[in-house]
Amino acid sequence: MVGRKQGWCCPVTAIKPGKPAWAEATGAYVPGRDKPDLPTWKRNFRSALNRKDGLCLAEDRSKDPHDPHKIYEFVNSGVGDFSQPDSSPDTNGGGSTSDTQENILDELLGNMVLAPLPDPGPPSLAVAPQPLRSPSLDSPTPFPNLEPSENPLKRLLVPGEEWEFEVTAFYRGRQVFQQTISCPEGLRLVGSEVGNRTLPGWPITLPDPGMSLTDRGVMSYVRHVLSSLGGGLALRRAGQRLWAQRLGHCHTYWAVSEELLNSGHGPDGEVPKDKEGGVFDLGPFIVDLITFTEGSGRSPRYALWFCVGESWPQDQPWTKRLVMVKVVPTCLRALVEIARVGGASSLENTVDLHISNSHPLSLTSDQYKAYLQDLVEDMDFQGPGET
Repeated sequence: MVGRKQGWCCPVTAIKPGKPAWAEATGAYVPGRDKPDLPTWKRNFRSALNRKDGLCLAEDRSKDPHDPHKIYEFVNSGVGDFSQPDSSPDTNGGGSTSDTQENILDELLGNMVLAPLPDPGPPSLAVAPQPLRSPSLDSPTPFPNLEPSENPLKRLLVPGEEWEFEVTAFYRGRQVFQQTISCPEGLRLVGSEVGNRTLPGWPITLPDPGMSLTDRGVMSYVRHVLSSLGGGLALRRAGQRLWAQRLGHCHTYWAVSEELLNSGHGPDGEVPKDKEGGVFDLGPFIVDLITFTEGSGRSPRYALWFCVGESWPQDQPWTKRLVMVKVVPTCLRALVEIARVGGASSLENTVDLHISNSHPLSLTSDQYKAYLQDLVEDMDFQGPGET
């Protein structure tokens, strides 16, 4: 028994939402027909528990690396029914499947009443007349048999999930533009707002240099580079990879490097014109990240740099180039930051993947590394030169 608070109480053992029977009972999930929506089920179940009068969280063991769970207890100041869920009509004219599932959970929890306990003696739980059968504490599983939730990091590979990108532009080393964007078709760097809008990717217009530069000669050269962008520099994600293509006459070189480019660092390649070329692969990044979390490697690189209209600044500072653009997938920066802040052995922080439909994750070091290892198993690794 966990303890008594304001009357009789009894513990509810480990709750691990996964594929609950109530989803099948409501018709929201038909095995073999519907795709399981594990994150939504878990969120609805937790929401119903948190809203229910007479239930309180007794112990939070969600960060246990070996057996993450929470323990709830029923609390009531007297013997009787719990308060019933709000049954007022929906003012919006209808309810979603998620709302229906939460109402079913509320009804299930509301049908439970607490019976007085002999002292001493173990607690008992009486169940009010159904319409829904309420689980008994005498059974091995007090709540429906729930499966573990899926690896949340696998959202990085889901085609429908939109990565967020932070785009920063520099003219002669001076930052002149920064924008964070999330778009399903990728992005496209252009030098003019007037262009071919039928091309793929969300157009991001680089600013006119007259807004930030004072040297008229440099302004003229930058404007020439921007005008040569034509259809733009396109960047999109497909699976675990990022692909780039130039749609104009402006030659562009790229590299995945540190936050600030060092002198002597050569380009990783040139962005092709007639086809897409791979510029980033999530697979090696995750492998390097695992090594980094174990304290035996350097932080993996994730910032994409593009040198537009000129040769790569290999033998001189990058700040001498007319137009440089840095593109950072914020989900990758978040993964590196939580590893860096937590350290190799004490990782216990919250991370937001910054992709569509994602929620902040609270992970221990062991959970984080296990999820990363599991993610690697779902990836394919290409040899050098393969695209």
